[in-house]
Amino acid sequence: MTDFTKHTIDTAPEESRPLLENSQKAFGRIPGLHAVMAEAPALLQAYQQVHKLFVEQTTFDKDELTVVWQSINVEHECGYCVPAHTGIAKMMKVDDAISAALRDETPLPNDRLEALRVFTLAVVRGRGNVSEAAVKAFFDAGFTKRQVLEVILGVSQKVMSNYTNHLAQTPVDEAFKGFAWERAPKAAA
Repeated sequence: MTDFTKHTIDTAPEESRPLLENSQKAFGRIPGLHAVMAEAPALLQAYQQVHKLFVEQTTFDKDELTVVWQSINVEHECGYCVPAHTGIAKMMKVDDAISAALRDETPLPNDRLEALRVFTLAVVRGRGNVSEAAVKAFFDAGFTKRQVLEVILGVSQKVMSNYTNHLAQTPVDEAFKGFAWERAPKAAA
């Protein structure tokens, strides 16, 4: 496997240094994902911008943001992002039952959040080719056309992070090691 560098502010390409400084200010440390992405300044910049847009400019609340992120992280089997977003959900004061259901792929505590997970997975698994029935079920749960498109924004953020972590085998940050995760084996049919 290719060995990717986890950059510091001092070792990063010049264009990535201010981006890593932003990470340091925002998190009090440089997350491993950002340290790896720093090798490609445009990727790190895009990731930070898409993250900011998804969190600050979509209509999703903290529980819904978590459902979109973790549904994708679990589907992509990202051993870095599932623990990271478990910790982030705790910081956002998301109910632990939501995090557990997402991590364990068990039903969420309410139908609306479950509809969001089902729709998000339909987008991911279908690569955007989603049946009219799936869209209708999403609308029937109270979501909007805007939120259909906002899910795509969340998917684009997670593709950047999940794929980077797969290729770089980014180790889980110390702050999130207590939330380590592996997908449970599926029962034989």
